[in-house]
Amino acid sequence: MQPEPPTPDSAPSSRATSAWLRWLPGLLMLRQYRSEWLPKDLAAGLVLTSMLVPVGIAYAEASGVPGIYGLYATIIPLLAYALFGPSRILVLGPDSSLAAPILAVVLPLSGGDPMRAITLASMMAVVSGVVCIVIGLLRLGFITELLSKPIRYGYMNGIALVVLIAQAPKLFGISIDSEGPLLDLWHLAEAIAAGQANWYSFAVGGGSLALILLLKPFKQLPGILIVVILATVAVGLLDLDGYGVKVLGDLPQGLPSFVLPWLSGVDIATVVLGGCAVAIVSFADTSVLSRTYAARTQTQVDPNQEMVGLGAANLAAGLFQGFPISSSSSRTPVAEAAGSQTQLTGVVGALAVAALLLVAPQLMRYLPNSALAAVVIAAVLGLFEFADLKRIFRIQRWEFWLSMACFAGVAVFGAIPGICLAVGIAVLEYLWDGWRPHFAILGRVNGIRGYHDVKRYPDARRVPGLVLFRWDAPLFFANAELFRECLMEAIEESPTTVRRVVVTAEPVTSIDVTSADMLAELCQTLRERGIELHFAEMKDPVKDKFKRFGLLEVFGANIFQPTVGAAVDDYLADHGVDWTP
Repeated sequence: MQPEPPTPDSAPSSRATSAWLRWLPGLLMLRQYRSEWLPKDLAAGLVLTSMLVPVGIAYAEASGVPGIYGLYATIIPLLAYALFGPSRILVLGPDSSLAAPILAVVLPLSGGDPMRAITLASMMAVVSGVVCIVIGLLRLGFITELLSKPIRYGYMNGIALVVLIAQAPKLFGISIDSEGPLLDLWHLAEAIAAGQANWYSFAVGGGSLALILLLKPFKQLPGILIVVILATVAVGLLDLDGYGVKVLGDLPQGLPSFVLPWLSGVDIATVVLGGCAVAIVSFADTSVLSRTYAARTQTQVDPNQEMVGLGAANLAAGLFQGFPISSSSSRTPVAEAAGSQTQLTGVVGALAVAALLLVAPQLMRYLPNSALAAVVIAAVLGLFEFADLKRIFRIQRWEFWLSMACFAGVAVFGAIPGICLAVGIAVLEYLWDGWRPHFAILGRVNGIRGYHDVKRYPDARRVPGLVLFRWDAPLFFANAELFRECLMEAIEESPTTVRRVVVTAEPVTSIDVTSADMLAELCQTLRERGIELHFAEMKDPVKDKFKRFGLLEVFGANIFQPTVGAAVDDYLADHGVDWTP
């Protein structure tokens, strides 16, 4: 039996449902969820929980608010992002890159009052959430398209090294005030040489790392979860915390509640500017990380929806006693290494943290920090990319060095300056291609249809008195003068007296005011020399700009030919030149 066709009212209803689901990727994923993913997501969520608790508490304290609010800023954003976020793998939460700008606002305005501090931080999270949502709705997520594959490799290799260096002191039970990756590595070496290392801690962490790597080939086993449990049991049974092995300790109790964050009598402008600052940092960090993991997992992620998801997570954090959050370059690879398939991993992690706060705050008391460091180190080892960089070095060496520059930027200056450097290099890379593009003088080659570059085909026949000039880029302010110089040089080098120049403009996708003015001046210069300037294969949108910029009044309306062949025929007829194509 054939299914009944939809009723007239059902089609609009279906379209409306699809429109809503577009903004709720989590529901779309739930509808496509496979049963075989569930065990992996559950195991990865439990592994992730062991990271979420200590990191959340630590970053809360670094941001100037009590540690419990770091857990609140973990639970609620993970649930919100699972609904609104498009990435299947990204983990959001408190992040080290946001601690400094949050602290810069909270510390002077709170007056040492922890409740004022969390209210101020929540206000910043609301501002950050609104800014990110607006970025997404205005479709400004295109910034991620500026990052080529080599640049992403350089960024991720740098991130992996930074995280590796940040976790190394924890393996040895050493505390270091971070001053940048390279200085941190130097201080670690000094501390070890001075005898400050706790070798019990290193034995636990190093053993955990070795066991994780040994279990890694056995995909069916939740290796990281097994190691975390074994390390916790070993420390508890052997009383290793009494030998200086740092452990997580008791957790505070209680769940977040809805509170509209507001304080009177504070400098609102400072709070708003601070919220905008953390939004920009979150936007840069999340957009790059999301695009990188989308490429790694061979999935598509809408960068605008990514910003909406990030904004929703920040907004939810601000309304439930949290503070600004971002994507995590340390917890995301842990989730991936633990076998995460979907955002259900984050939901499991959030619910597990909430359950710990409610019913079992002492369950993770003996979880050693060095074992957590081993988990992160094992995860970030998978972020390093060398094989494809070898291929890039072989086929396009300058792009390899771009990747190395991005790697050095992140490794020396940190993640956020490294992102800014990567975006700056990407923009320069794009501008360079347009600033100094390829151009060619065309001729007819025997046995090959069409007109081709005379440099590649030195025997190509050129039309007497005609220069066919191809410019392989848009015309804009940065290359307008070069266009003029190259065209005039082509005229001077012509073997015959030039009567007409035809710009084969199919690659010219746009012009701006600067280049339009240059063309008007060029037309006048050529007229004074008795040379006509025509265009072939120009796109209609560019012709529209010619009209809008007033160039048709300068050139006349009969300067366009649909093809290069038509332009050559038109020239031969107008000037009575006897030449056979």
